[in-house]
Amino acid sequence: MKKLINETANVVKESLAGVGAAHADLVRIDFDSRLVIRADAPKKGKVGIISGGGSGHEPMHGGFVGMGMLDAACAGDVFTSPTPDQMEAATKAVNGGVGVLHIVKNYTGDILNFEMGAELCQAEGIEVVSVVIDDDVAVQDSLYTAGRRGVGTTVIAEKICGASAERGDDLQTVADWCRKVNANGRSMGMALTSCTVPAAGKPTFELGENEMEIGIGIHGEPGRTRMEMKSAKEIVTLMAEAIISDLPFSSGDQVIALVNGMGGTPLIELYLVYNELNQICEAKGMTIARRLVGNYITSLDMAGCSITLVKADAEMLSLWDAPVNTPGLRWGV
Repeated sequence: MKKLINETANVVKESLAGVGAAHADLVRIDFDSRLVIRADAPKKGKVGIISGGGSGHEPMHGGFVGMGMLDAACAGDVFTSPTPDQMEAATKAVNGGVGVLHIVKNYTGDILNFEMGAELCQAEGIEVVSVVIDDDVAVQDSLYTAGRRGVGTTVIAEKICGASAERGDDLQTVADWCRKVNANGRSMGMALTSCTVPAAGKPTFELGENEMEIGIGIHGEPGRTRMEMKSAKEIVTLMAEAIISDLPFSSGDQVIALVNGMGGTPLIELYLVYNELNQICEAKGMTIARRLVGNYITSLDMAGCSITLVKADAEMLSLWDAPVNTPGLRWGV
């Protein structure tokens, strides 16, 4: 294992220190609770939004803390859910008096710990609403979940909800936007290599030189099938057809598209994937109205990608276009 680390046990803490040092104008770090918090939080009269999960998926979630997106993110150990105490501390840190939204990816540990954190805060009079993201079409009931995994749609939900909260919408409205994005979002991923968790020191799984895994999870969970390598066109067609048929998307739809790198795939390949996806959508009469291409929800050093499509109406696109200023996503400022 070759990693740019000091001590394995200090990877998350030292990485958070780097985020705080690099982006002190945007965020502050609570090292005791391992939180990334918006620099000006809490904002009185504004709905707070928090999310979180295991580390190793950067820039999600800490990289999406700031104006127009999240108010705080909880960082667990690598691929390990944060604790209820972290969720409680994050909720209190961003509570502006009008409630807090928890955006939770559908992993069993995240669900349970966010629930307990919410209950602790509700007992102290803080209104909390939780919305679960479960957009992965690859598998039902994986190693980490009951039901579908929460993956790329999470990023889009955090942006849309952040804009809704920023303009002054109330808690129920912000939560409704989260539900709408999740209901209209579908994702699927694939891997060319495994990832290597620092504490393990070896790949999570093995792939042959001419093998790939279709439908993997962001923790290196196995997917739908292992098969021989195919061309980018064949790979994208396979994933896009699974995504498009699941909602289903149809001719005339406008979509927000995310072509996401898993951490070890260069942009030259991700843009090639986007080109193939764009051609498939055009052939089906679908318009990619907005897009992101790059590393947004990764799996450490895994080579591979995921594709997310979210059906969007005019108001959702307006919220997408609203200004955002975070370490990992920034425009309109």
